[in-house]
Amino acid sequence: MLTPECAVSRRRFTLSLCGLPFAGLPLAADEFAGMEWNQPATVARVYLASNTVHWPKPTLDIAQDVAGIERQLAEVAAKHKQNVRFTGGEVLKTADEVAPWLSKMGAIDGCLIIPLTQPTTPLSALLNQLQAPALFFSRPYATHAWSGIAAMRKKGKKIDVVATSSYGDLDPYMRMFRTVHHLKTSKVLVGAATPASRQQSADAYHEHFGTTFKFVTGPEFKDAFAAMDEKKAQKAADDFARGALRVVEATPKEIHDGVRFYLAIVEMMKREKANAVTIDCFGSLAANKLPGYPCIAWSKLNDVGLYGVCEGDLASTMTQILVTSFTGMPGFVSDPVFDISRNEVIHAHCVSATKMKGLNGPAYPYIIRNHLETNEGAVVQVMMPSNETITVARFTGPKQMLISTAEVTGPVMDSDRGCRSQIRTRVSDAEKWLQNFTAGLHRVIFYGDHVRDVERMGRLMGFEMVREI
Repeated sequence: MLTPECAVSRRRFTLSLCGLPFAGLPLAADEFAGMEWNQPATVARVYLASNTVHWPKPTLDIAQDVAGIERQLAEVAAKHKQNVRFTGGEVLKTADEVAPWLSKMGAIDGCLIIPLTQPTTPLSALLNQLQAPALFFSRPYATHAWSGIAAMRKKGKKIDVVATSSYGDLDPYMRMFRTVHHLKTSKVLVGAATPASRQQSADAYHEHFGTTFKFVTGPEFKDAFAAMDEKKAQKAADDFARGALRVVEATPKEIHDGVRFYLAIVEMMKREKANAVTIDCFGSLAANKLPGYPCIAWSKLNDVGLYGVCEGDLASTMTQILVTSFTGMPGFVSDPVFDISRNEVIHAHCVSATKMKGLNGPAYPYIIRNHLETNEGAVVQVMMPSNETITVARFTGPKQMLISTAEVTGPVMDSDRGCRSQIRTRVSDAEKWLQNFTAGLHRVIFYGDHVRDVERMGRLMGFEMVREI
């Protein structure tokens, strides 16, 4: 239990919300801005018609129809210039035109398919040859081909359909296409002394999403730590400690080593052009054998839209990359603790971002503690916000994601069991979830209800979303 000295004063809390947390731990964001995983997606738009038009009317002026759509899509492109770059724009009327068109488009991240007529002759050939995820944008009266999209998806095609007269309904998909690109170009550094134990999982995610994994050994982390300027690290550690509400158990050396390890990891990521790191810190590269506990590094990376994930957990890493890149909400990898008498689940871990409500939102106050399960190292205990809906998710593999929602009733700040950062949540049916819990312990929480968007991304990217409760 925290002592009275750890109580948060109103003034200190206000300062924290104004950005005091993690002061002095600068991440040179501009040095990552040019990385490929930080670029817009390339999306090819293609119009499908037929030489013989029956629907919506035999006298349809296809060129005029396309011109009107192009004007609308120009507005969509301008609105989402940070998310997508459109290419293409041709009208295909026969199956024979598909292969030459795809060859002309080259490497694309997604395809926006816009039917103009019924029949839509080239559609089957396009979906059979297309490698990128596709969105079938069906305007009212344009075609009946929307009726076959679900069956095509069941055959393994990565495609979603939106039938609407509003171009605003394309907005979430523009961000999803960027997420497709982000996943395809992301690079994860995996710290593990025994890579073979995770190689199969890494290969499966790479094949499905394109994400690259590089395994890193203990000596490489130690070399990076040794190469980091000690005085620079000490100044950053001092600033980090001053930004905390309180330092409780962690020693100055543990804080220094944790911050220095963070700075070393940033240098490794810049060198490798990586945006995610996870270390088998309870296994083959135990945290107390590393030059510094990695927990501060994970908290800080997650605060700026990069990814630091505990315990060499590739499933949680991929979950975080997908959801954070779309929503802008950092992930919190948790060990769920059930209390069915209260219909509650406590989410606990010794790593948390301070900007849990969004990368552009406020930083919440933190206390510097030690790692509760080992009584070593330096970690942050974050006062996460209450009275909020959260999404709880985890990939079981590249083709399935488990998901649920809960309501945060409050942070747990005085527990001497479990992990340092904890939130208490109310769920719809704790007993049901407990009795059907599968796929390992970890779950990743994100503030906000993102279930519908994850379901859409699943259709677009070829994974099934399964509701746990």
